Amino acid sequence: MIVLPKEQPVIGNLNSYYIKVAKLVEHFQGEIGCGAVHFKSINAEGIIYFDKDEILNGVFSDRGEESTGPNAAAALLDAAAVTNFALSVFGIPAEEIYFWSTVPDAKLIYQDLSTEFTDLEGLIKKMKSEALTGFIEVIIGSGPQGGLLFFNNGEIIGGSYSWQQRATSMNANGQEDLVRRCKENGGVFHVSRMPSADTAPNQEAELYVEEISEKPSGRTLTAIEELLVLFERIVISRKGRDTDFSTLLSRKFVEKADTYPFLDPFAAEFRYVDNAVTFTGDTNDATLLKGVVESIREVGEELGMLAEVRDNVSGWMKKYAKEIDALGVRI
Repeated sequence: MIVLPKEQPVIGNLNSYYIKVAKLVEHFQGEIGCGAVHFKSINAEGIIYFDKDEILNGVFSDRGEESTGPNAAAALLDAAAVTNFALSVFGIPAEEIYFWSTVPDAKLIYQDLSTEFTDLEGLIKKMKSEALTGFIEVIIGSGPQGGLLFFNNGEIIGGSYSWQQRATSMNANGQEDLVRRCKENGGVFHVSRMPSADTAPNQEAELYVEEISEKPSGRTLTAIEELLVLFERIVISRKGRDTDFSTLLSRKFVEKADTYPFLDPFAAEFRYVDNAVTFTGDTNDATLLKGVVESIREVGEELGMLAEVRDNVSGWMKKYAKEIDALGVRI
């Protein structure tokens, strides 16, 4: 994963054809202490992170193949001798460089979250409650403004912002500015988690969970899919063709996520797209159906059309009367 500091580089628009990159790194180790060098060509891209003493980590992406670690950093330096890379050097505060150096090992867990159905303040609170060690990348509006917020065990420990000229340690104003700009201009968020000893999976525990986890039946998923198709048609016929049904549903799922985590749009375990339901999580028939039905009922109430919804889904309720009675759910 290649993630760049959002601030302006210390120096940019260099060409590796004219430069000994290893010497360039040595120079900036003495000049700024800690930082990163970004490499960009037509077919390849990479980044290396350094402190005042050594190269800490690197990422090298060449024609879709990506490698990380010391070997990737060495391969990137070798490639710079025969490939014309555009180079930029970024300064990174010493207290944040070791966190930055683990960015290549991060895993994207939530992608393309939009301010249409969530907000940055809410996402920050959620990541704090989940004790995230990782970062939120924020793209404001259509770009190029944006920022990064770094978390360690749920606490914000640093940030990087495109409107700041130089990298500085995290301060409250940077976070507040990021939230404010998102409110004013909208934005998109990506969340990545960094591996750590505390979050490393326990294989035995995983196997145990696998054995006892329950999956909803195909019939339950079909019933939910048919119900959502009916509900979408009712909402659109009442509210107009330009109604963003997906946003209405996603907002409700965000509200219900504490009770029904599998509905959380961030996790993308439950998806309803183009009249089709997919589910990749672990829960039983009753819990899944109850979570979706509660969401539909509450959206119907908020739109002032619950009675109409109940009238229009009477056929569906007859078709699945056995399941509805057994699972104890009602619209």
